[in-house]
Amino acid sequence: MFDTMTFTKILGAGCGALLLFLLGGWGAELIYHGGGGHGDGEDHAQGYVIEVAESDVEEEEEEEIDFSLVMASADAAQGEKVFNKCKACHKLEDGANGTGPHLWNIVGRSIGAIDGYGYSDVLASNDGDWNAENLNGFLEDPKGWAPGTKMGFAGLKKVDDRANLIAYLQTIGG
Repeated sequence: MFDTMTFTKILGAGCGALLLFLLGGWGAELIYHGGGGHGDGEDHAQGYVIEVAESDVEEEEEEEIDFSLVMASADAAQGEKVFNKCKACHKLEDGANGTGPHLWNIVGRSIGAIDGYGYSDVLASNDGDWNAENLNGFLEDPKGWAPGTKMGFAGLKKVDDRANLIAYLQTIGG
């Protein structure tokens, strides 16, 4: 049979818990937001102004690095380790395309030259070759070097990583 006293106790406990929850939220709002700012017409700017002295030191410009000098000291064994970032999308076997085109014999190959691979328009219409300079630019910032490329990789920021990878790719193919 249905006991009304038990039902009343359960309903009262639920209402009491809801009341505690709402009061706790209101209290936290007062403590952590310092009085609201929810349409009360007052501007409640919070924060601190930290003044710093101006520096007489001029910002150093990033010096231009001669990539051919970096390539001269590149290490293909280190490049093989860097290739681990590429192998999710690219394969090294001739004709074995993945998400990206295969990289067999890529150094010196024409850009966009793999038959049957769906290159982005910017790479398909490029008449150049994948020489060390072009690979360096593309690997540093794919979307900056070839705006509209389908390659979603952000790039390799370290010049040594790019040179080592290119040195490794030179060893792949004939």
